Amino acid sequence: MQRKISFDRDGVTLVGDLFTPDRFDESDRHPAVIVQGSFTSVKEQMAGTYAEKFAGQGFVALSFDYAHYGESEGQPRQYESPAEKLSDLKAAVTYLTELPYVEAVGVVGVCTSASNAVYLAAQDLRVKGLATIAGFVVNEDVFVATYGEDGMATRREQAAAARKKYEETGEATLITVYSETDKNAANYIPHESAFDYYTNESRGNVPQYKNELDVSSWTNWLTFDALGQASSVTTPTIVVHSDNSALPENAKKLHEAVQGAKELVWSDGNHYDYYDSPKQIDNAVANVTRFFRTHLTDGQPA
Repeated sequence: MQRKISFDRDGVTLVGDLFTPDRFDESDRHPAVIVQGSFTSVKEQMAGTYAEKFAGQGFVALSFDYAHYGESEGQPRQYESPAEKLSDLKAAVTYLTELPYVEAVGVVGVCTSASNAVYLAAQDLRVKGLATIAGFVVNEDVFVATYGEDGMATRREQAAAARKKYEETGEATLITVYSETDKNAANYIPHESAFDYYTNESRGNVPQYKNELDVSSWTNWLTFDALGQASSVTTPTIVVHSDNSALPENAKKLHEAVQGAKELVWSDGNHYDYYDSPKQIDNAVANVTRFFRTHLTDGQPA
């Protein structure tokens, strides 16, 4: 069953979808997972797809819109802030732990939310399991390789100008996030169907999604360093990845750096297969479910 819920984060209302298993009984105790998706995504995309799958495996599963996105509050819109996303995730943990039928909480980060989830696991010991799926696990080297030192400096200047404009006029400066034709997009690949997931209405181009980014986000985004947090993670961790998913070497480095129980599952498929391909999704869910049933509930079967 799926139902709309909301919870508070520092006075900001966050909106999510809560999925519960078939034959759900509130008098029982259930493991729970928070499932979040890619850069600028909304809950109706890959996060919701996985949350529904995990509910089918017996978990209470929450996918929600980060602040500034989708149905959640937060101004300016389409504003990327890893620090705020960390606070959002902590608030989601609080929401779930206060439900009388939740016994333990894990987090599943798909693509960029893998990095957000690493920050969460490093800082919040209430999280009993961490899973990354096709994780976009970032550090400074990723941004230097992507944009170059000059490109990073330019983006910081653009961010400062956008912030000043917003503070003076209330008008946001927006650019396209994913594009095959717009060289000024945050992610530009000049190949047909490079971003089909985000542009195809039969895939991830759902009505709730906006392919936009507030330019002032660059200040926050370019300092995001999930790998730098990895050695502080003692939460049991499973990394699900493939050679053709984003940053495969960083996925391996994440697995090497985290402490405690851990597992690396190397599979097939490309990055976007882990968003909406049944084969890759079902394999990822099966492996995470197996791992969480061992570790999420302190060794007791879920």
